[in-house]
Amino acid sequence: MSFFHELAHQYIDGEWLTGSGSWDIIDVNPYNGEKLCAITVATTAEVDRAYRAAERAQTAWADARPHERQAVLVRALDVVEERADEIAEAIVDELGGTLPRARYEIDLGRELLREAIRQAVRPVGGLLPAAVDGKENRLYRRPVGVVSVINAFNFPFVVAMKSVAPALALGNAVVMKPHQNAPVVGGGLVARVFEEAGLPPGLLNVVVTDSAEIGDAFIEHPVPAVISFTGSDRVGRRIAAKAARRFKRCVLELSGNSALVVLEDADIEAAVDAAVFSRFFFQGQVGMAANRILVDRRVEAEFTGRFVAEAARITAGDPRDPATRIGPVINAFQVDALTGLVDEALAAGATALLRGRTRGNVVEPTVLTGVPEGSPLLSQELFGPVAVLIPFDGEDEAVRIADDTPYGLSGAVHTADVDRGVRFARRVRTGMFHVNGPTVQDDPLAAFGGEKMSGLGRRNGDAAVDAFTTTHWISVQYGRTVFPF
Repeated sequence: MSFFHELAHQYIDGEWLTGSGSWDIIDVNPYNGEKLCAITVATTAEVDRAYRAAERAQTAWADARPHERQAVLVRALDVVEERADEIAEAIVDELGGTLPRARYEIDLGRELLREAIRQAVRPVGGLLPAAVDGKENRLYRRPVGVVSVINAFNFPFVVAMKSVAPALALGNAVVMKPHQNAPVVGGGLVARVFEEAGLPPGLLNVVVTDSAEIGDAFIEHPVPAVISFTGSDRVGRRIAAKAARRFKRCVLELSGNSALVVLEDADIEAAVDAAVFSRFFFQGQVGMAANRILVDRRVEAEFTGRFVAEAARITAGDPRDPATRIGPVINAFQVDALTGLVDEALAAGATALLRGRTRGNVVEPTVLTGVPEGSPLLSQELFGPVAVLIPFDGEDEAVRIADDTPYGLSGAVHTADVDRGVRFARRVRTGMFHVNGPTVQDDPLAAFGGEKMSGLGRRNGDAAVDAFTTTHWISVQYGRTVFPF
C-alpha cells in the first residue's frame, strides 16, 4: 500500500475523491521537511455529501445482525495485522515517531479493535423492576445514528479507533475529519483498513479540510448526533458551545496538565523510569504527559540527580535511527512556542538543570526547577520535551499542587504503600490516576477521559457504549391497568 499517494484523497460513500477546494493541505515529514503528499481540501459540499452518505447507509447497518458487523471488524483487525509494518513506516514519516513508538500505537489500535469486536455482539439493555404489578420495563440500547470524529495529530490511528471502531460495532455510521498534520495516518489509512475489510460504502467517510475552508459546517451539520473530538480545550469549548445549541452530544478529550508525584517512601529508581517515560515519550506530545513532576523534599536530591542524568542520556534526532528515543516535534510553530515558554521561565528566575539544544524540529530534553508561581509552564499543557520539577513538603501540599490546575486528565503517584497511593489518587480531581506507574496509560476496557477542562464523557470499554448509543425504555403492561383518574 502506497500510503502517501493512494490515500491522499477524500473518502466519501466508498469513493476516493479529490476535494473541490481551491487550496491544498501539504503533508510533510516533520524531521526532514520532505513533502509526503498534497491533499486538495474538501468544501462544505463534500462535507454535506459525506454526512448524507452516512445517513443513508446507517439504517441498514443498524438493522444488520450483530455478527455481520462483527465480521467486518474481525477483517479490519486482520488488515491492521497484515499491514503493521507499513503502518509503522507511515507513522515514522508523517508524525516523526520512532519505530518502537509506532509499534506501541499499532498494538493499542489492535486492542481497541478487539474490544470493538466484542462490543458488536455483547448484550446491551435489560429488564428493570417495575413499581406496578403486571408491568415489564425493557431497556434497549440503540445506535445514535451518525457520529462525527475529529482526530488529533499525536496518536491519530489510536484516537480514530477509539471512536470509529466502537461506533461502527454498535450500528452507527461515521464521518471523520483528520488533523491536517496527520491526514493520512489519521484519515485515509483508517478508511483503507475498513474498505479492505469490506465495510459497506457510506458507513465511514473521511473529509480532509480545515475551518478556514468550511467554517463550522462539520460541527453544525444537522445529520450527526454525537461529536467525538480530541484536541485542545480552546477548540473543545467552541465545539461544545456549537453542539449545545443543536442538542448534539459531545465526547471531548481535551488538554492535560498532569502531575507525577513522588512521595518520600517511593522506589526512586522506578519513579525516575516512570517520570522519564511520562514526560518524554513521543517528545512529550501526549495529553497525559507529566507536565509537572512533584517530589517530596526528603528525596528531592536523589530523585533529581537520577532524573537529570537519565534525561541527559536520551538521544534526540532521526526517528529512523535505532538509537533515537525521541524524534522531532510536529512543526516549527511548536518549536518556537516551547522555546518561548522556556526562555520566559528562565528570565523569571527558573533554573535549567538541563537545557537541550534545538536542531530544526528536534528539541532535546530540558529540565527546569524553581519555576516561579504564575508561569505558563505550570498552568498550561506542554507539547514538547520540557520537564518541570517541583518540590513539596508532605502529602497535603502535594495534593494542593497537583490539583492546582484547570485540567484533570491523568496523574500518577509513587509510594511503597499501595493503599496510601490509592488514597492520594482519590483526593486529586482527574479522570485517570495511576499508582506506581506512568501518567501515560491507556486500556481498551478502562473508561478514558478527563475532568474539569480536560473534557466531557469517556471512551473505551463500556464507556464507548454510553458514548455511541442512546437508551430506549419500552414498557409492557400485562392485563388491565387501573388508572388514578
